[in-house]
Amino acid sequence: MKKTTVVSKENLLPFILITSLFALWGFANDITNPMVSAFKKVLELNNTQASWVQAAFYGGYFTMALPAAYVIKKYSYKTGIILGLVLYAFGAILFYPAAAMENYYFFLAALYILTFGLAFLETTANPYILSMGSEETATQRLNLAQSFNPLGALSGLFVAQTFILSSLQSDDIDAQGNSIYETLEGAAKSAVKTSDLMIIRNPYVGLGLFVLLMIVIIGISKMPENKEADGASGMWESIKRIFKKERFVGGVISQMFYVGAQIMCWTYIYQYAENQGISNTDAVNYAYAALIIFLIGRFIFTYFLKFIDSGKLLMILAFLAILFCSGAIFIEGRWGLYSLVMISFCMSLMFPTIYGIALHGLGDDAKYASAFLVMAIVGGAFMPILQGLILDFGGTGYGDIKILGVPEVNFSFILPLLCFVVVAIYGFRTYKYYGGDK
Repeated sequence: MKKTTVVSKENLLPFILITSLFALWGFANDITNPMVSAFKKVLELNNTQASWVQAAFYGGYFTMALPAAYVIKKYSYKTGIILGLVLYAFGAILFYPAAAMENYYFFLAALYILTFGLAFLETTANPYILSMGSEETATQRLNLAQSFNPLGALSGLFVAQTFILSSLQSDDIDAQGNSIYETLEGAAKSAVKTSDLMIIRNPYVGLGLFVLLMIVIIGISKMPENKEADGASGMWESIKRIFKKERFVGGVISQMFYVGAQIMCWTYIYQYAENQGISNTDAVNYAYAALIIFLIGRFIFTYFLKFIDSGKLLMILAFLAILFCSGAIFIEGRWGLYSLVMISFCMSLMFPTIYGIALHGLGDDAKYASAFLVMAIVGGAFMPILQGLILDFGGTGYGDIKILGVPEVNFSFILPLLCFVVVAIYGFRTYKYYGGDK
């Protein structure tokens, strides 16, 4: 019996080029997560206001995913990639005028435009990877490509820690553990604010310049094209077909809740750690650990997919995530923080597996189906705001009040727990009724 390869030799170069994009948007994701806490301190925001960083970032996915699908359907995958990189670079470079104007809403607009580009890249790259070979190995292939996303994320965290968080003067505390920045007034506070916003600005501008280089590399590279004549009528017919598929609709719902859980766990790990007296600079080490565990889990569980039905594995990991969420909620101190870190091990397989299950058997309709799965990333935009609202129950601190006997920051992780319940249900239904990825 001939073994089906995950990636054929003729598709190897396009696979490598597209896989590099997974790392590129992973970088953007994880340089942005610590910015919620950074902007809160520099611009003196409450938790809910600061959480709009994630709303702007992930809201861009929802806005642009369907237009991206239309572009790649009408023109080509390569066109979608180039346009995505252009928007990515433009949004990142907009951080320069945003810092000059010292305007929070300008920063949010820049992030919003940056993620227009990410929406194009994700809408293009995921179905492209799935199409690069046999449908039998499609979920494995996507998990392999997605395995490089955490490498970009780790790089983003490294830049955030080395060049941003460790340099912010607004994060300095005195011998009693009080914020020095909050005691400053007038010109002194203004000078620190200006300096810190430039520190936040510089990595994004550098990222924009690097993305411009990627545009050149992708532009001169030969990649398989899929140019097709397809108008708006074809788009709406495709959308009608896919929304009749329970497996696909369930995948969109599950993906929305999964992404919300992921962003909450990775964003509010800083606040969780700070409530234990750990500075943002040191809290990054726990975020590093979460990403490393996430990366290890991705490779391990991609291998397990050879032997275990994808729906069954998704269900098992969701149940484990629920247990670790419970630990993060009800165990105070470092062991609660360790439980929060371990959630990432369970999350490692979820995004690409839900993606692969939902798109299975859709054929050419997968282009528009992919757009809705990317739009589901909007879960990462608004669920962190709900968690921010919980954190503001007793004030702008993270342990102002206790709910069910634990600090509000601990209790706020009830939201990711509920999200994983939704994922577990989808995994169960996939295993019992949809037949996994078979």
